[in-house]
Amino acid sequence: MVKKQNEREMQDQDFDEDEDEEDSIKGRYLAFRVHEEDYGIEIQYVTEIVGIQKIAAVPDMPEFIKGVINLRGQVIPVMDIRIRFRLPLKEYNERTCVIVVNYDDHPIGLVVDSVNEVTSIPEDSVCEPPRVAHNESARYIRGIGKVGDEVRIILDVSKLLYGNDVEAVAQVANS
Repeated sequence: MVKKQNEREMQDQDFDEDEDEEDSIKGRYLAFRVHEEDYGIEIQYVTEIVGIQKIAAVPDMPEFIKGVINLRGQVIPVMDIRIRFRLPLKEYNERTCVIVVNYDDHPIGLVVDSVNEVTSIPEDSVCEPPRVAHNESARYIRGIGKVGDEVRIILDVSKLLYGNDVEAVAQVANS
């Protein structure tokens, strides 16, 4: 009986730790820059940030999937955010980073111009994106975060990939 009670207490403690961890990352975003704009993604999706490295091209992928990288033995597909948003191309440099995010239990790298910081944006400081934006890139926006006098375009990680793109990237990640 004492053993079961201890197990129950441990499970409750694990649950409380999960809640604490969730609370500590709620409202926290990784801020990064792509083509003169500041963006943010929820920190809960970010697993790590690495410098740009050799990307192996994979045939028959969508244009914005640059290829794959080998990160400590794990093959990770890499998406160039500039290409995804149909922005002008820029040569990679020492500030170019790959943000590795976990999307639907699949890691994917996002190539960005630079990473700025982890910032807190309270929920009441995030507003809906403007309805005037009807271009393709607008569908990736979850909201606009107000940080002091500046704004961050908050991306919806789940919408960066969709439809057949998800299947193609998942096949690369699992191969």
